[in-house]
Amino acid sequence: MRTTLFCKNPYAFGILKPLYNELISRGMPVLWYVPKEIEHLFPFAGNIVKTNDIRKVAEFDNDVIIVPGNEVPHYLKGLKVQIFHGLAGEKKGHFRIRHYFDLYLTQGPYFTDRFKHLSRKFKDFDVIETGWPKLDDLFNNRIDFDSEKRSLLNEYKAEKIILYAPTFSPSLTSAIELKNEITKITANRNLVLIKFHDLMNPEIVEEYKEIEKNNPNIKIVNDNNITKYLILSDLLISDTSSVVYEFLLLDKPVITLKSSSKHIRWMNISDASQLIPAINGTFTFDAYAENRKWIINNYHPYTDGLSSQRIIDTLTSYLETHSVPEKREISWFRKRKMVGLFGKIK
Repeated sequence: MRTTLFCKNPYAFGILKPLYNELISRGMPVLWYVPKEIEHLFPFAGNIVKTNDIRKVAEFDNDVIIVPGNEVPHYLKGLKVQIFHGLAGEKKGHFRIRHYFDLYLTQGPYFTDRFKHLSRKFKDFDVIETGWPKLDDLFNNRIDFDSEKRSLLNEYKAEKIILYAPTFSPSLTSAIELKNEITKITANRNLVLIKFHDLMNPEIVEEYKEIEKNNPNIKIVNDNNITKYLILSDLLISDTSSVVYEFLLLDKPVITLKSSSKHIRWMNISDASQLIPAINGTFTFDAYAENRKWIINNYHPYTDGLSSQRIIDTLTSYLETHSVPEKREISWFRKRKMVGLFGKIK
């Protein structure tokens, strides 16, 4: 099975790496597509086959193109597979069918049921539940950072590590409203790690860098992959971000500001002034422990760290009974959009 791992944004790297490892372990040919504008952020070295030229992707003669984003050129050969870039089903567009994909590999029952309903409606794609590959590292590496956590707590003389990971969307982000409150968290012997989304407004990032300079227990992390920091942290602060669900799957508490999720089963505050009391209260008594079980069971019940293995098994079996599509029937508008984004090939 010849596979292209299709990256349009840097967040795709961490999602696709477990799949890459699984494909390579089986001796299957793999090509990474990484556009020029994000090539400098590609974090993996070694004997990796990579291109920024869409023509090279076409020449690779794909059986499968795996995409954690919303778009893939319609004119490329191969089974086009959507694996998603997050777990936030309430975000605008998560369940929008753009007709680029032949197969949707879903994370859990909540997503599977919705996409199967849409599959029956549109009749031009299939849906199979496999789990999400990005979370393999989350479950497989849960104890790998114990010594690093102890070192951080000692270095910063802290008792707890709190991760702040706001979304970038201007209408949903808490980064502006919580800016002053974040500085107060460290007063109770907490270390605050801040992980911004790749697309966060640079002006906001610069404001937080100034805060970091004046607060020794506030640390901005620049790693593209947030997994390690989810494992290290005792509590997450966020808003309407997919990272909330990733953290909840570790069965640890979350506090959000004005989340628009339809399935809030964690502490959601409506005003920035409530943040510090909410943190103190949560560390005293975790009132939402039982509620997290619903998220785990419905959003991603696979805690075995084997989602990448399931995905490759699924794709191999699928191709045995389904021919590789020569083309997708999509609208003129979407064809034009793909040519605008990725160019033409002969």
